[in-house]
Amino acid sequence: MSSYKGHSVFALLLALMFFHNPLSIALALIGANVPDFDHKFKKDNVYKIIILGLVVFISLYILKLPYYIGLIIVFLGAVFYFSEHRSFTHSIFGVLTLTSAVSLILIWAYELVSAVTILNNHYLLMAILIVLLSFLFLNKKLLMIFIPLFFISLFILPTIEISYIEIVLSIFLGVFSHMVLDSFTPAGIKIFAPLSSKKAYRNFGLSMVFLLAVISIIYHIPVLFVLFRSYIG
Repeated sequence: MSSYKGHSVFALLLALMFFHNPLSIALALIGANVPDFDHKFKKDNVYKIIILGLVVFISLYILKLPYYIGLIIVFLGAVFYFSEHRSFTHSIFGVLTLTSAVSLILIWAYELVSAVTILNNHYLLMAILIVLLSFLFLNKKLLMIFIPLFFISLFILPTIEISYIEIVLSIFLGVFSHMVLDSFTPAGIKIFAPLSSKKAYRNFGLSMVFLLAVISIIYHIPVLFVLFRSYIG
């Protein structure tokens, strides 16, 4: 069984193939750790997610602020609670559901905090929200490595604003990478759950890795062309 370490490293490698923004890379890493919340030994964390969602919902409702953030958090917790391990959350439909839910939580939280605070540094605000998201989904041991490296990268690398589309793509890549890596295990994954119990194995994983590599090359062709022209010039 792939561990959180394996999923994190695999997601990090894939993220570096597509992104140069530390915010995007961090989101891909967080996304890679989301699907395994359907595991029995993480049920306590699932309860915490549902309780957190209810607290956020009630608090925002009382303050007459957009309370749908709390509802989507509760929905996410319910998905984990009712999913069998390596079933829905590790399927194509699960990847899309988890990506949508986590993306909406982050984007709606960003819009809410931006509206009620005077913090003008949107880059820093998004970074803070990503750290809070990491507390929700990352293993405690991984957190001790992730947080200092994340903040160091924010100071070392150039400041690059992140769009909503990039947020969704980053989280999707991370969640999808988890499904791909688990397909290499003997148990495989139920790729079309809950509609079908048919499983996908190593061949699926290899084909997806190859596809991602091809997409990465195509994505970087304009950059490679510019570098080539500069070299020739």
